Parts: sequence; C-alpha cells; structure tokens
Amino acid sequence: MSTVIKADDQATFQREVIESTVPVVVDFWAAWCGPCRTVAPEVEALAGQYGSAIKVVKVDVDANQAVAGRYGIRGIPTIGLFEGGKLTKQAVGARPRHAIEAELDLTRFATTQDGVVL
Repeated sequence: MSTVIKADDQATFQREVIESTVPVVVDFWAAWCGPCRTVAPEVEALAGQYGSAIKVVKVDVDANQAVAGRYGIRGIPTIGLFEGGKLTKQAVGARPRHAIEAELDLTRFATTQDGVVL
C-alpha cells in the first residue's frame, strides 16, 4: 500500500514529482476548499489501489504557491498526472475515483494478473 506524500515546498515537489521514476498523481488542494476535502479520500484510495505503480502527492496551493503558479492551477481541486517530470493530464473539480482514473488514464499503470486489475 502506497502512502500520500505532502509536497508543500519547492524542494520536496522537485524530489517527489519532477525527479520521480514512476508516474505521479498530484492533488493540488487547500484546507479551506470543501470540494478538496471531498475528493481527498478518493485520491488516498488511488494511492492504496495502485501501490508502487504510481506515487500520490498532495500540494497545498497556499503553502506552495510557486508550484501551483508554475502549472497554471486556477481551480481546485486539480488532480494532475506527471510522467517523466511533465504534467501530461489533469482533472479539475471534485469527482469520484473512477472518474479520476478515467480522465488520467491510470488503469494503464495497474498491476494485472491474468488480465484482472489487482
């Protein structure tokens, strides 16, 4: 089971997201944001579901404004997929786990056994 990593400073974001050797799902959020609190369990469930196949990182846009600005985060929650240090897909707004998976095409990273996602 994978854990969710907080990247509330630029150095941690660089290390955990940009330099990651696995795809990274980044939850851009803020404590005052109701929809962010709603989607948080869905994002945490993805971390558990995909284990070491992906990394899940949370970025508080208030604490890490430079990173949020660099990626043009204007609405939260924004869930982004970073591959090879680049933002490749994103979903804006609260949505259920299956919708996040579909919009970010996460099932391609799932571990399978005889064609069944584990």
